[in-house]
Amino acid sequence: MTIDPDTRLYGVVGNPLRHTLSPALHNAAFSALGLNAVYLAFETRDIGGALRGMRALGLKGLSVTRPYKSAVIPWLDEVEELARQIGAVNTIVNQDGRLIGFNTDADGALQALNRLLDLSGKTALILGAGGAARAIGFVLKKSGVHLIITNRSRERGEALARALDCTFRPWMDAAGIPADLIIQTTPVGLHPFADQSPLPPEAFNKEMTVMDIIYNPLETRLLRLARERGCVTINGLEMFIAQGAEQFRRWTGLEPPLRVMKEAVERSLRNSQDI
Repeated sequence: MTIDPDTRLYGVVGNPLRHTLSPALHNAAFSALGLNAVYLAFETRDIGGALRGMRALGLKGLSVTRPYKSAVIPWLDEVEELARQIGAVNTIVNQDGRLIGFNTDADGALQALNRLLDLSGKTALILGAGGAARAIGFVLKKSGVHLIITNRSRERGEALARALDCTFRPWMDAAGIPADLIIQTTPVGLHPFADQSPLPPEAFNKEMTVMDIIYNPLETRLLRLARERGCVTINGLEMFIAQGAEQFRRWTGLEPPLRVMKEAVERSLRNSQDI
């Protein structure tokens, strides 16, 4: 990769970011298509300052991750309709100095789920109440799914349940809530704390499908417990690739090299496990 004055700069903002694989995903795509572009991680505690920096330095695009998917909205010039309805942005495009927010998490999750099951009429328990939970809950509701939200912070969980017009249940009750589908959107189980699970083994039965949006590690403790109880499990890699591919389209107008992107992430995951 050659860096010169014409190199286009992209990146991800969030906190923490030390284990993000977004740079591996997007830099592999830029390289495969011969684009003069680079993607970096910008860990920050000041999302407003990061967006001012994006404008001042002319960054062409940013991914947004926890905890800023909703907090970033006031700093944008425009928010596309889906992201506005969801109330969360995970993609920013710098369009001639105007910062426009999009949400690609929603379609990424839907693609991963639709590959394995018919969602209509199902009951889904969503663990968490952040930006990803908002996006996933929104598209599931549109797909005819009955939603139940649970979250450690009752206030945030109830707020999301009101926004989605669905049921809230306290976190302490989560293990006993009947559901066809469990979707885990919290950081619990994220590398390097892969020995943790937000639910105990008795929360699962073989009729369930369990999805964890974490992709590092590929099989979280939650997914391992669910698999051992006979559940169909879905790791976070498919959603991660799908949402990243749509980001790439938004930023470049080009079709992303999906195979190259997936191989780059899988290679980075193997390398991180060898350290």
